[in-house]
Amino acid sequence: MFKQARLLFFACLLGVSVNIMPVLAQSGEQAGGPTADDLAKQLANPIANLVSIPMQSNLDFGSGPRNEGVRYTLNVQPVIPIELNEDWMLISRTIVPIIYQNNQASALTFKDKYGLGDVVQSFFFSPRTDSKITWGVGPVFYLPTASVDIFSAEQWGIGPTGVVLVADGQWTYGILANHIWSIGETDNYDTFFIDRPQINSTFLQPFVSYAVGGGWSVGGNMEATYNWETEEWTIPVFANSSKVFNLGGQQMSLMAGPRYYIEAPDNGPEWGVRVQLTLLFPK
Repeated sequence: MFKQARLLFFACLLGVSVNIMPVLAQSGEQAGGPTADDLAKQLANPIANLVSIPMQSNLDFGSGPRNEGVRYTLNVQPVIPIELNEDWMLISRTIVPIIYQNNQASALTFKDKYGLGDVVQSFFFSPRTDSKITWGVGPVFYLPTASVDIFSAEQWGIGPTGVVLVADGQWTYGILANHIWSIGETDNYDTFFIDRPQINSTFLQPFVSYAVGGGWSVGGNMEATYNWETEEWTIPVFANSSKVFNLGGQQMSLMAGPRYYIEAPDNGPEWGVRVQLTLLFPK
């Protein structure tokens, strides 16, 4: 069933890519578009009217039974706003993780694994407004697309998601949240004897960004996840600086910074770094 889910997801992703390519081509050809500062402010808004493709590299250290584990996650996160009418927009946000990890478990199981992880797909219905306060709500879906058992919850999931933010001059701040419950049944253990509780998790991401000028921004966020089944928090805190620039006619942004886990489950990571390259397609 999970192989079928992966095929279905990639078929849908291919369909979206075919439909969105004319939009990307058109937006890239337009002259006199937004400035680097304008794009920097829009990037701070998770539901801005801006087509973007963030490629987020996360390198985490200190996990595993000997605190020597390394985990690398590349999150490909296309954001596609769709204008429904003059008053409403639908923003699609997809997270496709590609994972490598080593030294995460005992010698009885494995040390090195890499592959595709489970996908999280969110949709936000957001009113089109000139107000400083912007919000969006909608559903979030958890798709068991992982190519490696250890990276998957082996379950489908669904729940609500929402975001509210304030864009006040050079400041942008707000919070993004969701809660996902698993649907259907799953085996509690797989061939590697990995405990798989039902999905019942809350995600909270408060964020803040300050546009310095010249396309530069500084900011930070906290990505807190609470697992209601295991009663455990995972809370990395991330500080960053970013720059919007043009390379060969392509608008893009480069962001980098450290992150520290103020709370993590047993054998979880202790600290890490993040580097994110985002392709921008302003209208």
